[in-house]
Amino acid sequence: MRIAVALQFDAGMDASGRLLVFAEPATGENMTNDTVDVARGGNVAVAARDVTGFGARGSVTIDGQTEAFPERFATLAPGTYRVQAVLDRNGDYNFAGRGPGDLVSKVVTLQFPLSSTPVLHLDHAVPPETDQFDITGLPPVAAAQIAASRPHLHDERIPSKMLTRFRGASQAVAAWVLTPPGYDPSSRATYPTVYTAGAFGTGHKLAGQQLSRMWHLMETGAMPPMIWVALDHSSPTGTTEFADSVNNGPWGEALVDEVIPALEAKYRMDAKPSGRFLTGHSSGGWFALWAIVRYPQRFGGSWATAPGPVDFHDFLGVDLYAPGSNLYRAADGKPRPLERDHDKVLGTIKQAARLERVLGHRGGQLRSFEWVFSPRRGDGEPAFLFDRNTGAVDPAVAAYWRARYDIAHRIEADWSRLGRHLNGKVHVVVGTADSYYLDDPVRRLDAAFRKVGGRADIRYVPGATHSMSMLYAKNGDPNALWKEMSRAMYAVARPGQMWSAPPRTIVRASAPAMIRRSS
Repeated sequence: MRIAVALQFDAGMDASGRLLVFAEPATGENMTNDTVDVARGGNVAVAARDVTGFGARGSVTIDGQTEAFPERFATLAPGTYRVQAVLDRNGDYNFAGRGPGDLVSKVVTLQFPLSSTPVLHLDHAVPPETDQFDITGLPPVAAAQIAASRPHLHDERIPSKMLTRFRGASQAVAAWVLTPPGYDPSSRATYPTVYTAGAFGTGHKLAGQQLSRMWHLMETGAMPPMIWVALDHSSPTGTTEFADSVNNGPWGEALVDEVIPALEAKYRMDAKPSGRFLTGHSSGGWFALWAIVRYPQRFGGSWATAPGPVDFHDFLGVDLYAPGSNLYRAADGKPRPLERDHDKVLGTIKQAARLERVLGHRGGQLRSFEWVFSPRRGDGEPAFLFDRNTGAVDPAVAAYWRARYDIAHRIEADWSRLGRHLNGKVHVVVGTADSYYLDDPVRRLDAAFRKVGGRADIRYVPGATHSMSMLYAKNGDPNALWKEMSRAMYAVARPGQMWSAPPRTIVRASAPAMIRRSS
């Protein structure tokens, strides 16, 4: 069984990268779709190989034994399939999916098993991204809201000497700065500032779009006037979470010693610890906790929702420190789940690791953890926490993780130094049915604070999953938690100056729109 993929572009084009071929059973529902791709709950197989070019013949082949997920193409059940090829030219499919410059074929319908060698033609490229604030097709209310925020959003690239030295090439940190209603750069008035980071998969474009929610809430008087900074922590290896790492570089130091001072020199920010705050969801939630624990004297507080694993006694449900720990199977032999919808398991860690390996060498969620937390191997790549074939955890790597990045461990081990700067600054909200089982490590973090006698506001939303819409809503208000967090921050920044919504507050029925990253 062989499928040929031919290049239909100029011979001089850079046609190297990760070649992916997707196949899904043809049904009445999907026959008109122009895309075949992996998706949660889908039934799509993908085979992949690295290519350095398409040779004199202008084509390469995928055969039945090429590495694939969930099974090699030779073993797919007989039937009619919709098939599409993609050449991922910059190696970021694991993190961002199809992006500008990737080469794509049309979807073709094939009968498996194949009786001959079909040819998929890479005949078009993913176009450059549309305008950052493209509102085409959005509901009128959402379009108006995004348009209203546009003049107040400022696209920043802050050069980093630290990251440049580490990489050996010019590096900058991207951020969006949202200034509040009434902001006047010539005024002496300053504003509290919130530094936020998105979940895994959030890049610079999406981060800016999401700030339209903050503008809406401030403009309607539902939130106090503050400056919001959406930090881009995406990279070719996944997300950095602004943690100093031997693999990604000194992202934490760059944030506190370069990015924040540069922004405070340019904008009317409070520029003092009591006026700097952190927030984030999921991977961004881990960032918000890590930064406050690593630099407690630099910030006035941290508000995290559904943070990534904060105690490695419970990392994706696995005790990394237990003898013989394994990410694929529990002691009773049962597969380790990765994702759930309440009582229904949606996928396992082993399945996720296998899919990551097929889609590419970098950028996947599991490998991203290792780029942040692991020691560096002699070949310049981060050490693997676990064997990708067996799931067995490397205890030496786990010990390295514990000493440097286990947040609950740091609270317990270093409270004598951290306590007076950190006490009362940590706020966490997580659902009791978190989709990635992140409520259990939060409980361990909660226990760590109680063990050392520290104060932390840690709350559990009954029945809530990983969804922001479930965590941030209350009594029919989809923005309740945003309002609560911002008002609490404002109270820290302006003690004794109780903020209340002005009389002109407007209440709108619909929640501000979130725009998905376009492919």
